[in-house]
Amino acid sequence: MKKTTALLLTAVLVFGLAFTGFTSAFAADLTPIKVGASSTPHAEILELVKDRLAEEGYDLQIVIYDDYILPNTGLEDGDLDANYFQHTPYLNSFNESNGTHLVSVGKIHYEPMGIYGNGIEDLKDLPAGATIIIPGDDSNGTRALLLLQQEGLITLPEDASVENGITVLDIVDDGGYKISAVNAETIPAQLKNANEGTIAAINYNYALAGGLQISDAIAIEDASGDAAQTYGNIVAVKEGNEENPAVVALVAALQDGAVDAFNEATGAGIVAVTDAPETEAETEAEAEADEAAK
Repeated sequence: MKKTTALLLTAVLVFGLAFTGFTSAFAADLTPIKVGASSTPHAEILELVKDRLAEEGYDLQIVIYDDYILPNTGLEDGDLDANYFQHTPYLNSFNESNGTHLVSVGKIHYEPMGIYGNGIEDLKDLPAGATIIIPGDDSNGTRALLLLQQEGLITLPEDASVENGITVLDIVDDGGYKISAVNAETIPAQLKNANEGTIAAINYNYALAGGLQISDAIAIEDASGDAAQTYGNIVAVKEGNEENPAVVALVAALQDGAVDAFNEATGAGIVAVTDAPETEAETEAEAEADEAAK
């Protein structure tokens, strides 16, 4: 009996080593693509396309970050092949402030920014002089201020827009509230520890990471306007790497149902968006339809 057991264990060990060698050899045959991402939902969505990319010859390596700076500096420095966590206004602002050379290669999804409360379930119950916490970076700060104006809490200049950019210094009427701009990633924790009656505008990925769902929001951006396209989360690369075959495959995989699959699995409710260029076949089909309509 002992001999049989020993033989069985030896067989299992040999098989295990052989299998490990096989998988290692398989991975070695794949071209690595290293992508920086926020933990949720970006890294989770990336996990959904790993197998597809492996079938196409690419080993997707996901590097998770908990801030908005390091995934961009890592991309600029060549430590990453791409990143997936930000929208175009933030990317443009980062490039301008840091002298980086990062570009978008495709929109993937849109996460509505929401207002969340500590002990507040309706904005009409917001006490006079309440603190409102918003992101401190230029692009998300602008977005938050536009959301506060949307909800009638503050008044901004008539020409206030994403393109012009807005800071707390531009507020025409703060409604008597205390607007506090802080690092975006710290807002969920700060809101949790704030005095009751405090509210905060939170990026959806940080809301999710902080245990909040969009259903917990008191108010959200009106996605019927151009918010979905303006703030669509993108895959970014360093300028010059737009045609990297691995990056092209990554964007195609993400735009081909990955967001819908994530929503189905989690009920997150983010919105798939795309600015992918038309294929040659689509362009020809449109041309033929136009010709037939003449």
